[in-house]
Amino acid sequence: MHRIPRRIDSSLIVAALLIAAVVTGAVSILRLDTTGRSGSGLSEEFAYNLQKLAAVDPDLILYAESGLRVSTGFRQSRAIALDSSGRMYVAGDRAIGVFGAAGNPEKLVELSGEPRSLTVSDDGKIYVGVGDHVEVLSAEGQQVASWNPLGDEAVLTSIAKHKDDVFVADAGHRIVLHYDAAGTLVGHIGAKNPDKNVPGFVIPSPHFDLAVSRDGLLRVVNPGRNRIETYTRDGDLEFAWGERSVDIKGFCGCCNPVSLAIGPDGGFVTAEKGLDRVKVYNSDGGFVGVVAGPAQLGKEGQLKVCNTPEECQGGGLDVAVGMDGRVYVLDVTDNVIRVFAKKEAGR
Repeated sequence: MHRIPRRIDSSLIVAALLIAAVVTGAVSILRLDTTGRSGSGLSEEFAYNLQKLAAVDPDLILYAESGLRVSTGFRQSRAIALDSSGRMYVAGDRAIGVFGAAGNPEKLVELSGEPRSLTVSDDGKIYVGVGDHVEVLSAEGQQVASWNPLGDEAVLTSIAKHKDDVFVADAGHRIVLHYDAAGTLVGHIGAKNPDKNVPGFVIPSPHFDLAVSRDGLLRVVNPGRNRIETYTRDGDLEFAWGERSVDIKGFCGCCNPVSLAIGPDGGFVTAEKGLDRVKVYNSDGGFVGVVAGPAQLGKEGQLKVCNTPEECQGGGLDVAVGMDGRVYVLDVTDNVIRVFAKKEAGR
């Protein structure tokens, strides 16, 4: 008996390859991380040398602690802001603590709920994110307005005011809200829009900061992408800078930086969590130097590089910059404000 050799139809092979490609693509889409929960993408075998990462070249440290260290008095501090006279405003527990430029406590303003963010306008008004809404207080601490609530999922992590515009970062909805000064919602900024080349915000943990530069452009931290994005007031993405890297010039971990401030020269001050460090960049996003590393912040015993959001949900640093260029660092774990001044040339 002769066996008849079986021929494989080439069309069947092509069909099989096409099916395999479709299945692979579908799996890739299902695995696409839109929240940052998959971490940094580094393999489990990748071992960080934390001591090496934490050690900052002394020549890169451009600031020194001024000696002014202020205890907030809160069980849980969350955000810091400065007014034009150098007063410090700290949101924590269910109140705002106000401290003089020398660190002396001036007043405690009680709130209806727990605050997560605040800013102080040029006329002294305080805008504070309380629960699911924004409240506006007079310079004396009296409530003058309460804006419409944004729902149970809202987590208002940052507020910035520029002229008649107020921008609010909502980490819960992963969006920036644009209001006018009266509290009327004007629009949303940062929603994913491929047609406008807007990638969308990746917010793995409740750290989502923003600031407005003197040119009116909005700078927003996209922590899951380890970069700072620049938007117009109408929501157009202009450009972005920053990269994921363990190098001192980059932002390491799953979701950094956690906070951002703009200095009087237009440069940026950023803070990272996990491997706590505060750094300075110029107005174009170029690395300038370091304000403080883990050693200067007293964090050498708490070193951690967070590859997943669950590892670094708590802690963190908030930053503000005074008109004199001094950098104010709010340690939300130790509930203390540290103040750093630029070193004199040659020191």
